[in-house]
Amino acid sequence: MAIFDSKSRYARFSTRTGAIDAQGRPVACVTPAKTSVKPELGLHRRNDFQRLDHLAAHYLNDPAGYWELLDANDALTTEAVARAEFIRIPVKG
Repeated sequence: MAIFDSKSRYARFSTRTGAIDAQGRPVACVTPAKTSVKPELGLHRRNDFQRLDHLAAHYLNDPAGYWELLDANDALTTEAVARAEFIRIPVKG
């Protein structure tokens, strides 16, 4: 799983598997990341132009942990959370 950063949810919570494409070639695949639900620290009122990596650095001490904010807010993309007025913040760790 060297294609993912070691802190990535895919490196930590996915498994690598294989499949065969329509032309019969083997293809490497990654299963969806199965993360556990963390308790909520609280809500953050999002200001215009606040980025999730900055919020993750502030609350989680890890800017690469922005995906934890996505998980806590049941979102797949940063754009989905960027439109929210309030962002749920999970506890660290």
